[in-house]
Amino acid sequence: MTNEIKVIAEIGCNHMGSMDIAKELIRVAAKICGAHVAKFQKRHNRELLTPEEYDRPHPVPANSYGATYGEHREFLEFSVGQHRELREECQAMGIDYSTSVWDLTSAQEIAALKPNLIKLPSATNQHYVLQEFLCKNFDGEIHVSTGMTTHEETDRLVEFYEKRGRAKDLVLYACTSGYPVAFADICVLEINRLQERYGDKVKSIGFSGHHLGIAADVAAMTAGIIGRNVYGKGDFEYVERHFTLDRTWKGTDHAASLEPDGLRRLCRDLKNVSKAVTYKGKEMLDVELVQRDKLKWREEKHGGQIRQIS
Repeated sequence: MTNEIKVIAEIGCNHMGSMDIAKELIRVAAKICGAHVAKFQKRHNRELLTPEEYDRPHPVPANSYGATYGEHREFLEFSVGQHRELREECQAMGIDYSTSVWDLTSAQEIAALKPNLIKLPSATNQHYVLQEFLCKNFDGEIHVSTGMTTHEETDRLVEFYEKRGRAKDLVLYACTSGYPVAFADICVLEINRLQERYGDKVKSIGFSGHHLGIAADVAAMTAGIIGRNVYGKGDFEYVERHFTLDRTWKGTDHAASLEPDGLRRLCRDLKNVSKAVTYKGKEMLDVELVQRDKLKWREEKHGGQIRQIS
């Protein structure tokens, strides 16, 4: 079992197009919250969207940063040079830089920056031209979410990486695609299904949440640790949550994001609870031996007499 659960602060587009806010999010995630990865998103919008999608209005006008959905997406998009600057800021802050890629051009651009990991969102996990490029041209870990994906599609995904000799670089995420997701729809036991079915094929399993609060993340980690022990395969390694400085800010993802204190508590709780999800290393721990000597009734100590301990 992996010793440390790594927390990915999914900044995504919560920077609202501002490099200053993006860098502040990196700093807070690293120095105040203790996250391990700061992750952004990269889209080439003319490639990703049809002309009709690009030119139509944003479906939620109150969240839009442009007159059309395409203009909105362009406003939130950082250039390759800006992503290089973000990677350097992450290095200075002692946190890993990563990005989700939504299209082939974005995958090519981000792979050239050589991060330790690149993520594919659930929306693009069947984009095999993109994934073929990463398998051939990117040496790091490839992380893939399985939200809104059938079991058959996930089978195909894992087989694709196996055939190319890259399955041991693949991290699969249990995920429900929704913003925010109701507790009944989080389904943390999907982690165990992924472990049982793919745990001996892929590098590890992760959990990507879009819910409220942090209790479900602790439950997800616990399920992952127990599943690893039950199946003897499928290390549980990553928890990913969207991160913002203010959940009331303008944008689609802020409402399903953690603010700094929430992310700080998540990092703390996952670190502490992971130590608790284990078996005793011996019948009685050292802390118990002290109490046993002081409190435990033993016939040889009390001559067979029952004593009252107050």
